[in-house]
Amino acid sequence: MAEDLVQRAHWGNLEGQNWAGLARLSTEEIEGEALDDGVTESTRFVPMTSRDIKSTEEQEKDGRQFIESRGGRYIHTYLEPDTSAWKRRRVRLPDGTTGYRVVRPVFEGALEDLKQGTAPNGERIDGLIVYDIDRLTRDPRHLEDAIETVEHYRRPIIDITGTLDLLTDNGRAMARVVVAMANKQSADTARRLKRNHKARRDLGIPVGGTRPFGWQEDKRTLNPTEADLIRKAARRLIEGATWYAIIADWNRKGITTSRGNAWTQSVLRESMRNPRLCGYRPYTVVEFDPDTGRELKNMTITRDSRGDPVIGQWQPILTVAEWEALVAIIGEGPVRGSGFNTRKYLGTGTLRCGKEGCGALLRPCKASPSLGKPEGYFYYGCHAKSTGRGCGGVRIPGPETDALIAKLVIAKYEEEAAARNAVAVPKAWPGEDELRNVREDIDDLKQARRARKISAERYYADLAEYESDERRLAKDRNAWNRRILAAQGEPVDVAKEWYRDGVTLAERRSYVEQTLTALVVLQVGRGRRVPVRDRLVPVWAEK
Repeated sequence: MAEDLVQRAHWGNLEGQNWAGLARLSTEEIEGEALDDGVTESTRFVPMTSRDIKSTEEQEKDGRQFIESRGGRYIHTYLEPDTSAWKRRRVRLPDGTTGYRVVRPVFEGALEDLKQGTAPNGERIDGLIVYDIDRLTRDPRHLEDAIETVEHYRRPIIDITGTLDLLTDNGRAMARVVVAMANKQSADTARRLKRNHKARRDLGIPVGGTRPFGWQEDKRTLNPTEADLIRKAARRLIEGATWYAIIADWNRKGITTSRGNAWTQSVLRESMRNPRLCGYRPYTVVEFDPDTGRELKNMTITRDSRGDPVIGQWQPILTVAEWEALVAIIGEGPVRGSGFNTRKYLGTGTLRCGKEGCGALLRPCKASPSLGKPEGYFYYGCHAKSTGRGCGGVRIPGPETDALIAKLVIAKYEEEAAARNAVAVPKAWPGEDELRNVREDIDDLKQARRARKISAERYYADLAEYESDERRLAKDRNAWNRRILAAQGEPVDVAKEWYRDGVTLAERRSYVEQTLTALVVLQVGRGRRVPVRDRLVPVWAEK
């Protein structure tokens, strides 16, 4: 039967054939926005189909009726919701290089199933039906894949409206013309949308989906309760509190994101990273990571032609200095002390074996009843047998060690607070003029390139150097602001937080992990009795 499937489909005789449908909701992507809680999306979906947009359910229904009215069986639907048939993404190719392709795994899977003659449900598949040519593709490369399936594998692909004809030579030639024009139409529309979006961004107009946490539904007016929560959280972070201490406090009180979800460290960090907090218009830049093949999202500040930040048309929650101080905390790399783990002991993950050449993590083990220890007593030990790692030669009492860890962490916080109070930090950052000059140099460089006074090679080489200086100076300024604000406020009373009613082990562990990179447990000779405090060597975390 396979040899006359195309001819029979051309005649409209589908008797005894099994058909599947491809239902796609046509969308095109435009630049993303900062959404609620600072979480960003690289795309927003905007319908771009013809004026009579049909849902995927309607496309499936029409396809089923069309096939069954001509004697065929409708056996499966390939659904592509919110899928662009035009937008190309940077992807890693099979040979290891990168290229730009329209990413449609459902469409490609449907063609492959059609070539093999087997649907996902295991039944025989003889043909594929779509609503119109737009539902099939707007990409010439994908059109050629579909033509290959019809012409060389003799599997028909038809539509309901009559705009698609891949069954004849003339029809295939016309399909190439129609897809080329549709591709240009998508490009023109996307360009207009992008230009309109950039114009709104440059004017500081708030756009995007769900309201950001801290603002009302208009995305301009502050929500007094939420804004006050952000201010207090920012102050606590600057003064030395951990992320998890704030997250646990908010979740305990039933405070949710603007979408009604519980807070997590990543959501809170992205919220605090958002320039919108201090009134700057945020802008999400999507970059391609050649090592992982993934898109990386980086939230930055929209700047005008002079390089100055664009001020958004909304009320700010924090001052610029406060937000820059938060950026200094967030931008230092992976944040220690997330507190999200299932560990049941304070020292797990921090204590390490001090025997030369080992350095394995110490793990808790309950004491044997024969040792006469109280119920629940435990040791930390280097367990070579149970883990396959470690020397098995170091052990230290657990409760005494945990008590000393608490004293070390509290003492370290108090020491740092005293040091901050003892050092007088001038309010004015001494590098302000240098940073301003670098930004002026960047602006002059761009103007020189626009006027074609310098070559592209010279422009990009100098721009990279200037931008490197700008990032270095901005990082120094943010750290400076953090020290200033921390010195002005009251440091976190860790002792009070540590012994507060209802405090969880995860909260205490977050203070430990933020303070200590490791706590090395020294080995002692057999029969020797050495106080626990003399066996612990702290390795302090860099801040």
